[in-house]
Amino acid sequence: MDPATEGGFRVTAQDLPVWTLKIAAEPMVVLADLLCDANPIHLDPHAVAAAGLGDRVINQGPANVGYILNMLTNAFPEHRVARLESRYLANVRAGDDVEAGGTFVGGSNGQIDCSVWLRVREGAIAVAAEVTLKPRQT
Repeated sequence: MDPATEGGFRVTAQDLPVWTLKIAAEPMVVLADLLCDANPIHLDPHAVAAAGLGDRVINQGPANVGYILNMLTNAFPEHRVARLESRYLANVRAGDDVEAGGTFVGGSNGQIDCSVWLRVREGAIAVAAEVTLKPRQT
């Protein structure tokens, strides 16, 4: 069996399917509560403006990584994340359309290595990451 084949899905050196979402401000309130993150840039557009960061609330970094994880789950449902190293590069704001995607870069013995990203559509890459996936245990 080819180690880059899993469940009839052939993984080759190619781009991963893109996952998209329009960012809303309301979930930021819930996530701020869950993360015990009282930073007002996630909740108050006036605080964002006062900080010189624009006029729309800024999404939490862990949520942005979560969108990448959603994309990976859709692309590789029989795998789990074994390693994730991410870098926050730009802000994601309420009202932004984001795309999570990436590229398969290698793998063996069922392991999959990917270079992944989250970007504001038609804009900057907000998160870049290197990920290793391993088959889920049954």
